[in-house]
Amino acid sequence: MSKPVVAIVGRPNVGKSTLFNVLAGEMISIVKDTPGVTRDRIYAEVSWLDKEFTLIDTGGIEPESKDVILSQMREQAQIAIDTADVIVFITDVRQGLVDSDSKVADMLRRSGKPVVLVVNKVDSFDKFMPDVYEFYNLGIGDPVPVSAASRLGIGDMLERVVEFFPEHSAGEEEDERPRIAIVGKPNVGKSSIVNKLLGEQRVIVSEVAGTTRDAIDTEIVHDGREYVFIDTAGLRRKSKIKEELERYSIIRTVTAVERADVVLVVIDAEEGVTEQDAKIAGIAHERGKGVIIVVNKWDAIEKNDKTMREYEHRVRQILSFMPYAEIMYVSAETGQRLNKLYDQIDMVIENQTLRVATGVLNEIMMEAVAMQQPPSDKGKRLKLYYITQVSVKPPTFVIFVNDKELMHFSYTRYLENKIREAFGFKGTSLKFFVRERKEKER
Repeated sequence: MSKPVVAIVGRPNVGKSTLFNVLAGEMISIVKDTPGVTRDRIYAEVSWLDKEFTLIDTGGIEPESKDVILSQMREQAQIAIDTADVIVFITDVRQGLVDSDSKVADMLRRSGKPVVLVVNKVDSFDKFMPDVYEFYNLGIGDPVPVSAASRLGIGDMLERVVEFFPEHSAGEEEDERPRIAIVGKPNVGKSSIVNKLLGEQRVIVSEVAGTTRDAIDTEIVHDGREYVFIDTAGLRRKSKIKEELERYSIIRTVTAVERADVVLVVIDAEEGVTEQDAKIAGIAHERGKGVIIVVNKWDAIEKNDKTMREYEHRVRQILSFMPYAEIMYVSAETGQRLNKLYDQIDMVIENQTLRVATGVLNEIMMEAVAMQQPPSDKGKRLKLYYITQVSVKPPTFVIFVNDKELMHFSYTRYLENKIREAFGFKGTSLKFFVRERKEKER
């Protein structure tokens, strides 16, 4: 079940990024008093009470601006609005109600989405509440006074936001069909792959980069099993007009990855792995999804007996943070190896849901410790007491130790490699959490 998506929108310089950082719990967006600093939609996973959602920070909306950067930020904000389940519309009590606010409000009304109107920079309720009432004139509901910088009113705002989240009844059936997101830059052949698998022109295929504007779900039955392929709008290239316009939206990729079990990261064989490809792969890695690197247009590459090995070496170098990812070489045009995708997808899903018995895990850990002593610091040595698997998708493990400060990431990686040697876990990341347990607690 995918998480609700909440988009923060408003004109430039009203405090969207400050609020985003407060909710995300870390400094992710650049906060600066210059309008237009946030040119990305930046996203974060947020938990509040028992609710979890994906939060999107957007560039400011200037409805009438002819400025290239502002018009592109407006386009990005529109995509965020289209994607969101709930919109948080931020205004500024110190600047008061301005014409741009009314135009943004009209834009939001047309979207038909639930909107929570937030009046920011209310550092003193006694002083500023009379000015807050002015925002009733926007006609989109009761304004919620907050101060993002002082963290005032945030709880009241979140209560309003979560009221709009869809309710899922206890008896509602979970969709068990495997969901596969196909992501990548424009024009690498994502839609062509779906069409070849489907056997018909379900998705528009064109030489124009970015033809696929929305994420499109396509159901395909193969050997009696139903799969849902999510084809996404491609990431755009850096602007050739102005290099500073290089930060483009990836929110549809984010939400598609969020909904998927397995992510196919499609790259162009002739172009090789680019910085954008690494960014997309990183999103899937962060979210613990199964990953298959699909090298498309392989038929266009001149080959010898070393070509595939050398190509894989380059891919692994650039995507060194995900050595577990499977790599496939295909051609959407000729259909080369495309049918083998299903076997890879099934294998990755099986590994994503694999559970290892606690006793077996502890045997592997003790054997690993005997082969390589845990690190020590100032005469104190790390002791590993116990390991257990607590969840799947991705497989997640908790290790209990005497002092988690001594648990260097390299030793965690060493244990991960030992577990992978025993069980494979191809195509999926593994997550590890380290917990401290005193000797007497044992």
